[in-house]
Amino acid sequence: MKLLGIGSRINHPQYGKGVVTNVTSIHYWVTFIDKGLETIDIDAEFEVIEAAEDDVDTVSFYEVEKTLRGILKKWSDVSEVVTIGDKWKGGKLILEPGDTSLKSKEMPIDTFFHKITMVRDRLRVMEQKINSSKNLDEQEKIDLQQYLTRSYGSLTTFNVLFKLKSQQFVGQRS
Repeated sequence: MKLLGIGSRINHPQYGKGVVTNVTSIHYWVTFIDKGLETIDIDAEFEVIEAAEDDVDTVSFYEVEKTLRGILKKWSDVSEVVTIGDKWKGGKLILEPGDTSLKSKEMPIDTFFHKITMVRDRLRVMEQKINSSKNLDEQEKIDLQQYLTRSYGSLTTFNVLFKLKSQQFVGQRS
């Protein structure tokens, strides 16, 4: 069965007349005159009014993007988009030394938050590498995991900065 190309016109018994606007390995995305955008199975029953003869790439941009995101998430040190709490946006972090002869240090709180989340992301990558290591025995993995858990616990102080509770640091639970 030859696939219809983008631009093909069809008449579907349920949705009426439409134009194929995207093709995947299992669906046509069709914009119908009366029903708008619908996905229909490639082997669905419909009448072909006019078939476009374009070669069809059966992998959509969406599928490629979804796969690429998954690969990048798995193998990079950036795991997710983490947002700072609304009340902190545009704020600044001020470090005042105890010695009044020294100058204070200011930085945008967003910059500080970014650095904190990068530490967390790198700890997660380290955790993945430890867990998948072939060179460590199970007890060594457990010992290293405990150090990581304590590191997360030390970072819980900064949870106040996170917008979403699900993205906060979690230490050892009792």
